[in-house]
Formats: sequence, structure tokens, C-alpha cells
Amino acid sequence: MTDITPPPELVKQWVTEVWHEGTPARLSLSDMHIAGQAATWGADQELEACCEYVYERLKVTTIAHIAQDLHAARRSKPPSLKEQALEALRHAPGPDYPNPITLLTADEHALIRRALEQLDD
Repeated sequence: MTDITPPPELVKQWVTEVWHEGTPARLSLSDMHIAGQAATWGADQELEACCEYVYERLKVTTIAHIAQDLHAARRSKPPSLKEQALEALRHAPGPDYPNPITLLTADEHALIRRALEQLDD
């Protein structure tokens, strides 16, 4: 079986982010235990979901397509054009910003334009 315990450096980073607000932290055995248990739980949940997916897919498809389908089904999808455009606007200073000029990068401008072009009139 593959070891799924997160490396200590990553656990230390998480502990620092949560408990120490950026100040250096020392890892305890309980920190590593909780991280290991959480990783195991997450892996178990993913395995169960994958097994259920394969079981359901075997009812309607051949084995040749299952690996590709499984990968697509279990990974997050890229954000939609609408979601990307809204995110670009969220990070740009708006009209309530002290300096009322909204500055967008060329990529953000093109992204928002493409999203708006897809809207019905």
C-alpha cells in the first residue's frame, strides 16, 4: 500500500497557517497523527467514490473507457468562462475603490469580453 501521510514540511505549513498566523511552528506527534488520519480518511472516501463510479459505469460501458471516464469524473472541472470573468472583476479595483479608475490586464479584459459576447441580448 502507498503511504499517503503528508510530508512533515506540508503539515508544518498547515499548522503554521492555522494556529500561528505565519510565525514559525514546531510539529507535534499529534499534528502528524491528525494529518495522517485526515489523509487516510480522504483517500478512503475517494476510493469508495471511485469504486462506486466504476461499478455504475460497468453497467453501461466497456472496460476500455472506464479509466478515462474515471479520471474526468473525479477531478475538478476548470472554471467556466463566466466564473473566470467574475473572478477577474473581483480582483480589479471597482468604482468604490479610492482611485475610481478600474485597471484590468489585457488578459482579464479579453476574458470578460469573451464572456459577455456569449450572453444572449
